[in-house]
Amino acid sequence: MSAMFIGATLAASAEPPKADGAGSADGQTAYNNACRTCHSIKEGDHRLGPSLGGIVGKKSGASDYANYSPAMKKGDVTWDEKTLDSFIANPDAVVAGNNMKPYTGISDAGERAKIISYLKSGE
Repeated sequence: MSAMFIGATLAASAEPPKADGAGSADGQTAYNNACRTCHSIKEGDHRLGPSLGGIVGKKSGASDYANYSPAMKKGDVTWDEKTLDSFIANPDAVVAGNNMKPYTGISDAGERAKIISYLKSGE
């Protein structure tokens, strides 16, 4: 075996595997393009909308964010992959009367999956 082959093999195996969307540049880019204008990924860093940091597993309207819509406060939604996917696709279908306007949703399932993976990664 040549030293070049061994070196290339070691270099390739030293890179950690890239999860599909989780913490990847694609997931962050999708989040930045669709969510970052109003939301932060850092827990407790509320902006125009509530922080999305640590959202997976939480109830809707349950953080210390002060400006939830009455509908979101009353909503009985636990944010998991399924509910996040539905909400990101069409917020009004999940919580009618939310304050997400002018955002109306993302139809591309792949983009939604990237955002959800990024939210789950907590990066």
